[in-house]
Amino acid sequence: MPGNPSPSAGLKAVFVVRGELRLTPGKVAVQVAHAAVMLYQLAERKDRALLQRWLEGGQKKIAVLAPTLDDLELLQRHARAAGIPSVMVEDAGLTEVAPGTKTVLGLGPALPGEIDRVTGELPLL
Repeated sequence: MPGNPSPSAGLKAVFVVRGELRLTPGKVAVQVAHAAVMLYQLAERKDRALLQRWLEGGQKKIAVLAPTLDDLELLQRHARAAGIPSVMVEDAGLTEVAPGTKTVLGLGPALPGEIDRVTGELPLL
């Protein structure tokens, strides 16, 4: 029906950037891009129907900030417990941080109510 959003329009992915690292804007962009590709690959393997709904709904993406590595890891545990797909980006260490540094947590795609229970209190990046 015209004017009514599709049920898939609400699917979104959330990218949680580790604030304590104080990455440059370009580095943040690249790390979030890594997480987006990783989430896509995960969804392609695990739930192609969900991936297709997210793609058809415009691939909504949100970037938020978490203060520390402990916060990122806690958020990932909450997401996994809720059944939300998650990936953790570990940097290669060629520029700003040491090899293996966890920089971004990618979550989703998932329904807004599900993902907001995990990340809804975090500030936008």
